[in-house]
Amino acid sequence: MGAPPGYRPSAWVHLLHQLPRADFQLRPVPSGFAPQEQEYQQALLLVAALAGLGLGLSLIFIAVYLIRFCCCRPPEPPGSKTPSPGGGCITWSCIVALLAGCIGIGIGFYGNSETSDGVSQLSSALLHANHTLSAIDHLVLEMVERLGEAVRTELTTLEEVLEPRTELVAAARGARRQAEAVAQQLQGLAFWQGVPLSPLQVAEDVSFVEEYRWLAYVLLLLLELLVCLFTLLGLAKQSKWLVIVMTVMSLLVLVLSWGSMGLEAATAVGLSDFCSNPDPYVLNLTQEETGLSSDILSYYFLCNQAVSNPFQQRLTLSQRALANIHSQLLGLEREAVPQFPSAQKPLLSLEETLNVTEGNFHQLVALLHCRGLHKRLPLSEFWSKTAWVPVLALDQGQVT
Repeated sequence: MGAPPGYRPSAWVHLLHQLPRADFQLRPVPSGFAPQEQEYQQALLLVAALAGLGLGLSLIFIAVYLIRFCCCRPPEPPGSKTPSPGGGCITWSCIVALLAGCIGIGIGFYGNSETSDGVSQLSSALLHANHTLSAIDHLVLEMVERLGEAVRTELTTLEEVLEPRTELVAAARGARRQAEAVAQQLQGLAFWQGVPLSPLQVAEDVSFVEEYRWLAYVLLLLLELLVCLFTLLGLAKQSKWLVIVMTVMSLLVLVLSWGSMGLEAATAVGLSDFCSNPDPYVLNLTQEETGLSSDILSYYFLCNQAVSNPFQQRLTLSQRALANIHSQLLGLEREAVPQFPSAQKPLLSLEETLNVTEGNFHQLVALLHCRGLHKRLPLSEFWSKTAWVPVLALDQGQVT
C-alpha cells in the first residue's frame, strides 16, 4: 500500500506564518508553534494589542469629527431652512458605509459557519479515533478471555482424556503453551488501555467550547446587523433620536468588534504556526499526555512507508502460534479421536474457539494498521474552514 498524500499548508497558513513576530521588548521571536514559551505568548499578545491600537485610533477619529461637527460649524441665520453644507455627502457616506458593513456581516456569518463546520469535522475525527481504539481494546480482551477459557477447560479436559498416551498429552500441552503465548502477545496490542487521555472527552470539550463560541459570534453579528438596519431606518426617516441611539450602540459594537478582531487575529497567527508543521508539536504533546512510545505515535500520526508498524513482530508471532495450534488440533483429531472418542467434544470446542479467535485476529490486524486510525481531519481542510476566522473578525471591525 502506498503512503498517504503529504500535507501541504494552504496559502493562508503560509502568509500568516511569514509575518514577523516580536515580544514586549520588540525582540524577534521565531515563528515555530510554542505556546508554552513566554516569548511566544508575548508575541501573540502583541498581535492582539494591535486591535487595541486600532480601537484607540477609531475613537480619536470619531471624537475629532464630533468636536469639529458640533463646535466648529458656522452659526445658521434664524429661520434658515437651507441644509448644512456637506450634509448630503455625510448622509450618503453613512449609507454606503452601512451597506458595506451589512455585506461584511454576511461574510462573517459565512465564516462563522465554515469555522463551525471545520471544528465539527475535527470532533468527528476524534470520535472515530475513540471508536477504533475502543474496538481494539474490546477485541484484545475478548480474544484473551476466549483463549484463557479454552486453556482452563477444553485443553485441561483433553489432557485428562489423553493421559494414557504421553505423546498425545505432550501435543495437547504444546497447544496449551502456544495459546498462552498468543494471549501474552495479544495483551501488548491494547496500547491505549490505561491511557488517561480520552479522545471522546477531548471531542466533547471541543464541541462544548465551539457551541458557545458559535452562539457568541451569531449574537454579536445579529447585534451589528440590527444596529446597521436601524441606523439606515433613522437616516431614511430623518429621525434624529433614532440616529443618536444607534450611534451610541455603534460605539458599543465598535469596542466589541475591535476586541473580537484582536482575539481572532492572535488565534489566526497561532493556528498558522501550528498548521505549518503540526506533527512535531502534536507528537510531543500526545507523548507527554499518554506516555506512549515515540514509535507508536510516529506510526499512527505519520502513517507512511518510512515508519514501520511497531506491532508487526507481535502480530507475526501471534499468527504463527495460531497456525501451529490449528495444525496441532488437526493432528490430535486425526490420531486421538479413533482411540479416545470422548476427546472429540473438547477438540470441536477448541476448533470453534480457534476459528472465532482467528476471525477476530484478522479484524484486529486491520484496526491496528495506521490507515484505520489515520482517518482524522486533514489539516489543510481544517484550515480552509478556520481560515475564515480572521476574515470574520476583520469584517466585524469594519461594520462601524
